[in-house]
Amino acid sequence: MSLPRDARFRRGFFLFRSLAIIPAALAIVSCGFQRRADPGATERKLVIGFSLDSLIVERWLRDRDVFVSAANSLGADVIFQNAANGEREQVNQVKYLIDRGVDALVIIPQNADLFTEVVQRAKSKGIKVISYDRLIRNAGVDLYISVDSREVGKIMAREIVKEAPAGSYLFINGPKSDYNVTLVKEGQDSVFKDYPGVYRALEYYADNWSYDLAFAEVSRVLDAGTAVDAIVCGNDGLAGGAIHALSERRLAGKIPVVGQDADISACQFVVEGSQLATVYKPISTLAREAAQIAVAMAKDEYAPPAETIYDGVHDVPVRWLTPVAVDKSNIDSVVIDSGFHSAVEVYQNVPVEKRPASYR
Repeated sequence: MSLPRDARFRRGFFLFRSLAIIPAALAIVSCGFQRRADPGATERKLVIGFSLDSLIVERWLRDRDVFVSAANSLGADVIFQNAANGEREQVNQVKYLIDRGVDALVIIPQNADLFTEVVQRAKSKGIKVISYDRLIRNAGVDLYISVDSREVGKIMAREIVKEAPAGSYLFINGPKSDYNVTLVKEGQDSVFKDYPGVYRALEYYADNWSYDLAFAEVSRVLDAGTAVDAIVCGNDGLAGGAIHALSERRLAGKIPVVGQDADISACQFVVEGSQLATVYKPISTLAREAAQIAVAMAKDEYAPPAETIYDGVHDVPVRWLTPVAVDKSNIDSVVIDSGFHSAVEVYQNVPVEKRPASYR
């Protein structure tokens, strides 16, 4: 049975927001972190520190679980810490991981500009640092690994202009402190420059990728009577807030909305017609590769790629993975066939008779 629409909008959001309030000091240690006290011991497990800004975004649960599993399979333990959206708390947690003597650090920063000093502290102790998904600025990390954010922005722009090549656009972006937001915007702008009829009616930055802020801002614009022809959202959580606002005004599916991450709620909206498109990012591949690289770095067995990205001071080695546009036409092959989400999950709100024949 389909959930009531209002409940569906909030189901995923509140589930993950509730996980984000786990006390910031909580560390999840996979396989039991134990260093050998005997200085003569010749073997011990490598330990990787993994610092995450929060679990409010659905995809981070998958990143974490795949990363920990991959590291474990390579014989390494992982100390995972969730800062619950606390900028300074995350810095303090990374300092804690350094003091614990981890062999490598993987950081998903909330604020890309706060880690210069702490990265240098890690390097002074011989600890390699990987900036995961979001680039730490002005710090010279050992590697930045991410899905190509500029390409993500290009995909979002290309998809939305298919439906609205001109008109009044709302842009609901993520927070300015996330450098990926800048990169995605650069990608979008490289496409929109060829569409002079696109008018930016709103450029809004939602702190902490807040669903509630996206809902409130889109509601405000609609209630003010502003013409809206398209909505470009920084991720699928923000897109969910925008679609909720549209739905309350019987506009869902009438105004195209795009996001990114291929969250399950977004995939459901795509097959229902409420969301035009999302962007699939090979998250499992990203997390596995990051774990493999972190272990190799800890063993001094990793040769960085030649390609670099400028972090504001340094040219940082970068490993890019390729994103894929997802709409109704390819959601089965890209999302379901890959095992990213199941057909049951994706089509659960679509009447059986309207589903593809293979999923009835």
